[in-house]
Amino acid sequence: MKLLVTGITGKVGTNFLPAFLAEQRFAGWSVRAVCNNRTLNHPAVEVVRASLSDPAAMRLAMADVTHVLHMAAVKESPDLAIDVGLKGMFNLLEAFRASPTARQFVLIGGDCSVGHIFQHYDAPITESSPRRAYPGCYALTKVIEEVMLEQYAIQYGLNGCCLRAPWIMEKDDFRHVLSFRAQFGGPAWSEFFSADQIERLAQTETVPLLRAADGTPLKRNFIHVDDLVRAILAALDNPAASGELFNISMSEPVDYGDVARHLSAAHGLPVVDIATPYFSNWLDNAKARLVLGWRPLVDLEQLIAQAWNYVRAADDPRVVWYPG
Repeated sequence: MKLLVTGITGKVGTNFLPAFLAEQRFAGWSVRAVCNNRTLNHPAVEVVRASLSDPAAMRLAMADVTHVLHMAAVKESPDLAIDVGLKGMFNLLEAFRASPTARQFVLIGGDCSVGHIFQHYDAPITESSPRRAYPGCYALTKVIEEVMLEQYAIQYGLNGCCLRAPWIMEKDDFRHVLSFRAQFGGPAWSEFFSADQIERLAQTETVPLLRAADGTPLKRNFIHVDDLVRAILAALDNPAASGELFNISMSEPVDYGDVARHLSAAHGLPVVDIATPYFSNWLDNAKARLVLGWRPLVDLEQLIAQAWNYVRAADDPRVVWYPG
């Protein structure tokens, strides 16, 4: 078996590779990675330097490949997002369907395809809930990727599987989500505070208690990278995953009120209420638990503990994988 991976140098990819190589079920498999802006030097990985937007290069990369894991993504950089999310997805799918060895195509999607906190849902978001992207090219490309994979299954019988993940956490990410010191992800603190206010909040290590449009504490979905990697391993070469879309998230969304209470009690941190126009939502992972036998192991308390206890070494600089 030969696995072709895109995005192997990113947050998920760097955690996936050692877990995959250590999994006895995949002993004897070989790994090929498509790299463009960043590269990898690993004895177990054959690297193809190419852009996903190059159809000829993707046909060559697909030679002898049985499984594809497509994780590469670009956020709010329109030209690159089109190259990766549209051209890249199309080129990979075309090369895959033309390959005599191809068996399974696994896509890592995102909850931006259902608009996460930007869009309102009356019930938990399941795999059959309507797709409602939030503004911007990144969310649009993630919707198109999901639909493209779905349509290739209809048009050509392609064996595809999409794992739809929310905001992915590792190391001290969650602490930075809640910090005013440097912007990491959304929302932009400048939408709610002046620069002087943000500086004061940062100096006092104040915790943001985001409130939804209805005034209740905002609930947003997260997943620890280790749990997502376990879901990928569960779906790879699994007949039960054929043609399926799975929500891969914590079993309950993170409640910003619970977070504020925990950090106030455990660390004595001050809290600031922030009224937002956003909507709480619940990404339902029941299908993945039932069909794949997967379940997340990192809950809210563990997510907080890991982030606050993590100590960075000198050779472990903080990386924001998705600028913008």
